[in-house]
Amino acid sequence: MKSEPDVYGITDLERDRVTIWDGVRNYQARNFLKSMQVGDLAFFYHSNTHPPGIVGLMQIVQVQVIDPSQFDPNGEYYDPKSTSTAPRWHTVKVEFVRTFSDLISLATLRDRFTPEQLLVVKQGNRLSVMPILDLVAAQILQSIN
Repeated sequence: MKSEPDVYGITDLERDRVTIWDGVRNYQARNFLKSMQVGDLAFFYHSNTHPPGIVGLMQIVQVQVIDPSQFDPNGEYYDPKSTSTAPRWHTVKVEFVRTFSDLISLATLRDRFTPEQLLVVKQGNRLSVMPILDLVAAQILQSIN
């Protein structure tokens, strides 16, 4: 799950401990969020920074959360087609697990994995939420332990 560190970074999640992952406005990313289960682990990826990469780990603690940002007419993520009776955007609530001592850079991920193994290394991929194969996730976790 990607976020820009100057918008909401791993240090913000560590401070807050739990937060909703709001503002996702891509249908494919939303569908990935909808497929998550309580207890799933997610990598926290800092994007739009130098270097971009995985900086920590979080856990899904609540699923099928209605994203409240879709209802704020003054907000960046307002969706006028969404209503309280028919919301278009759902998300998850995440809990901080840990910050990694060393960032796992996008360059390192590209060296270790193909685009078929790890979507984040695919050229031009801009999704903020992507699934990771269990085997690939285990290899990433093993590299930081």
